[in-house]
Amino acid sequence: MADNFIWYELLTSDQDAATAFYTKVVGWTAADQQMAELDFRYTILSVGERGVGGLMALTEEMKAGGAVPAWVGVIGVADTDAEAKRIAEDGGAVHMGPDDIPNVGRFALVADPGGTVYEIMTPLPRETEPEPVARMTLGFVGWHELYAANGGEAAFAFYAGHYGWTETTSLDMGPMGKYRIFAADADQAGGIMTKPADMPVGAWAFYFVVEGLDAAVERVNAHGGKILMGPHEVPDGSWIVQAVDPQGAHFALVSATR
Repeated sequence: MADNFIWYELLTSDQDAATAFYTKVVGWTAADQQMAELDFRYTILSVGERGVGGLMALTEEMKAGGAVPAWVGVIGVADTDAEAKRIAEDGGAVHMGPDDIPNVGRFALVADPGGTVYEIMTPLPRETEPEPVARMTLGFVGWHELYAANGGEAAFAFYAGHYGWTETTSLDMGPMGKYRIFAADADQAGGIMTKPADMPVGAWAFYFVVEGLDAAVERVNAHGGKILMGPHEVPDGSWIVQAVDPQGAHFALVSATR
């Protein structure tokens, strides 16, 4: 069974402003989670009763280390400690952890061999596991896209080897090489490509599903965000934009309709 993204975290310079922006643009509800064991405030972003991701403020220590506002994806794994060791052995890096999050699970902040940051987590078992969410469900992540600093082929080999992802097809992107579409288990989950030359570092992009792209673009602009690319139609007929929020974190939107 393949491992997949299970959560998404936004590290931001203004927690209240970012919460207000995404609740208006994507339609999430937001609620602070009390974590007395940890000395920070954590906001859960949800669709109905189901959490999609979390939001927290960058600490002064993070900022001093060069961290900027960004979304980070969390991949669920069976054994965080063993996976962190494998990542380091395969040319990646472990930036934080492994460590426990009380009542949640064990996590580590890592990077692939190209330097792209993500998290791994072994969640604590729950009495009832939630049903999988269909890929284009409103408010969830409809697509995961990696711009790889070490080249799309090497990056795909790393993630496929670690998480069991399989290549379903590829598209010719000209000078940027192949765009490898990958699946986790039976469902297509995203694409991997070599990053553009003018992109300073590798990064994952997460496409949040909205209803009607033009209306969502209006909300982005009205609430202080900026559209970087699009709207564009993609091969499956969906419409996408890439954008930054008012604090500078990159994100993307996808809709089945324009």
